[in-house]
Amino acid sequence: MHKRNRWFVSIGLLYGLLGGLVALVYLTAPGFIPGDVPRIHGHIMLLGFVVMMIYGVALHVLPRFSGQSLYSERMANWQLYLSNAGLPIMIAGWLLMLNWLVLAGGVLAYSGIVLFAINIILTVKPTGPWR
Repeated sequence: MHKRNRWFVSIGLLYGLLGGLVALVYLTAPGFIPGDVPRIHGHIMLLGFVVMMIYGVALHVLPRFSGQSLYSERMANWQLYLSNAGLPIMIAGWLLMLNWLVLAGGVLAYSGIVLFAINIILTVKPTGPWR
């Protein structure tokens, strides 16, 4: 497995642990974490845990299923950087209640999603006649 894909899976697991911890702290001491905690928890679990795991597994498996190499390793690397810069910035925005920071992080995270979509579409597109 490519080192970057292992990073996606490992970071995804860390986000899963963090998201669970945020939920437990919020349930036991609701005022302890400032900001919009339900959004923080939701995005850590969905963008952090679920999506990072999908990225790591899909970037490894889908090229093999299609019988082709990944269209762009460089694009996948940028996806890793943008996705993992965007989510912490979004979380900081919700902690500090700064919408412009949430927006900036969201743009970065969404850019990672767009790169993933382009890279996978170009990787799995058929090269011969449709069957």
